Amino acid sequence: MRLKHVVGVSIGSSTRDHKVEAEFLGEKFEIERIGTDGDVDKAIKIISELDGKVDAFGMGGIDLYLKAGAKRYEIRDAIPLKNAARMTPMVDGSGLKDTLERRVVEYVDGEVMPLRGKKTLLVCGLDRFGMAQTFDKLGCDLILGDAIFALGVPMPVRSLKMLYFLASVLMPILRRLPFEVLYPTGEKQEVSKSRHKKYYDWAEIIAGDYLFIKRYMPERLEDKVIITNTVTAGDVEELRKRGVRLLITTTPEMNGRSFGTNVMEAVLITLAGKKPEEMTPDDYLKLLDRIGFVPRVEYLQSEVRKERK
Repeated sequence: MRLKHVVGVSIGSSTRDHKVEAEFLGEKFEIERIGTDGDVDKAIKIISELDGKVDAFGMGGIDLYLKAGAKRYEIRDAIPLKNAARMTPMVDGSGLKDTLERRVVEYVDGEVMPLRGKKTLLVCGLDRFGMAQTFDKLGCDLILGDAIFALGVPMPVRSLKMLYFLASVLMPILRRLPFEVLYPTGEKQEVSKSRHKKYYDWAEIIAGDYLFIKRYMPERLEDKVIITNTVTAGDVEELRKRGVRLLITTTPEMNGRSFGTNVMEAVLITLAGKKPEEMTPDDYLKLLDRIGFVPRVEYLQSEVRKERK
């Protein structure tokens, strides 16, 4: 049986690269992530060289779209990456952010802990729009950290309505800026400087993109719950040392780490045999049901594990 080959090409750090073989619905996959340390031209070259030779690409380290309610904003710097894939489908994870991540938050509420009233810091609501809407629907005491973590402006956003208003004003400008202004790329992904500590301290749950969480992470995260996406074994150990009680990742663990939503979405469109623009939320949900995806739930402190035995 021929291995399906899915490649996540990321402008992020190459230290987070990983390759595994896995099987989904009877199909065997080789799944890998290739980082270019912030070099967009290198990422374009890799995509061009592999175009037509692999089954699907995931676009990592950058979003093609950010979403606010019904409005979708295309990020200028991502367009050349998308256009480099002329034959092979390319996805950026938006399909799973709109489906799987909603389901994961609902799973946490139903199977792990009730979320109503929980103090929740979502580091970027425009990036994890499915999470943002589901946390809000379930009655969390929510801070959206888009201005704090993307712009470095200590302005907590306390409602989706305010987030959408700010997006309507700012995104027509921000979408045209170099993406590294908004999000850590390359070697910046390995740097963590403690800032905005009061928002981490306030939160019971810290959610969203892991590199945004890590960007200003304080030394201690005692008893916190982290709901995120891509983590390496080193990231998990770092969270353990800082006192995090519970880690939940929206994508499954594979050989010690979880891949990004862009890579897992590339797996799903390969299984579906459809172009990304042909996929509907229902298509994603049906595939997730067939595969039986459940979030990774890992208690990081030994005393917590003992309590649950």
